Amino acid sequence: MTVQDTIASESQASTLNLTDFAAGKVKTLLAQEGRDDLQLRIAVQPGGCSGMRYQLFFDERQLDGDQVIDFSGVKVAVDRMSVPYLSGATIDFVDTIEKQGFTIDNPNAAGSCACGDSFH
Repeated sequence: MTVQDTIASESQASTLNLTDFAAGKVKTLLAQEGRDDLQLRIAVQPGGCSGMRYQLFFDERQLDGDQVIDFSGVKVAVDRMSVPYLSGATIDFVDTIEKQGFTIDNPNAAGSCACGDSFH
């Protein structure tokens, strides 16, 4: 089950999803930092072996053109250049013996590299 909201941009409406489990993990991490002024920023940047890579980090800044979505108290910021790349993407958190961390399931990614760190 995911909590979803809509990012509205001037040229299109894009949906970004953050799962309940991922939202809970973000809240836990923010509580550990003792900061309530931070938001999770998700960006798509050039780089990696497949051409594009994701960046997820906590940010206190509000950039011009940001789209900010509230998922049950977790604010997620996406810069205007990244919005089209993240349309329909789902951010989750995996915690298994093989892997731990945030994952992004993106229907816009045509392919990815073998290590999974970048896409095109």
